[in-house]
Amino acid sequence: RLGVAAGDVAAIIWPLLCGMAKAKYYLLTCKPVTGEEAERIGLVSLCVEDDELQEIALGIATDLANGAQSAIRWTKYSLNNWLRQAGPIFDASTALEMLGFMGEDVKEGVASHREKRKPVFRKDCPI
Repeated sequence: RLGVAAGDVAAIIWPLLCGMAKAKYYLLTCKPVTGEEAERIGLVSLCVEDDELQEIALGIATDLANGAQSAIRWTKYSLNNWLRQAGPIFDASTALEMLGFMGEDVKEGVASHREKRKPVFRKDCPI
């Protein structure tokens, strides 16, 4: 809604976590995602009640701290190769996000946000 491309690794992480269809739906429409919906589509690992958050987070952290460190670290390293492989996607999404910050749409996006109204973006696109 601010008039810039999805950056901050969203172009990599969202399709990897929840699939291309859901990633496109949420990133292109800017619909809000509840915690429950984020868990349902695989965007987050776990959704918990606020009053359970501290206990559950500490339990998971304790389990990881008490686990086989080499196995945990090597598994994490291996899984992160999915992210390393997507480097060109990150480069492109970051560059396009930065281009958006220099364009006219971001001015309208920020103004509409400040004025609490729906943005009215131009219909032509430079790409």
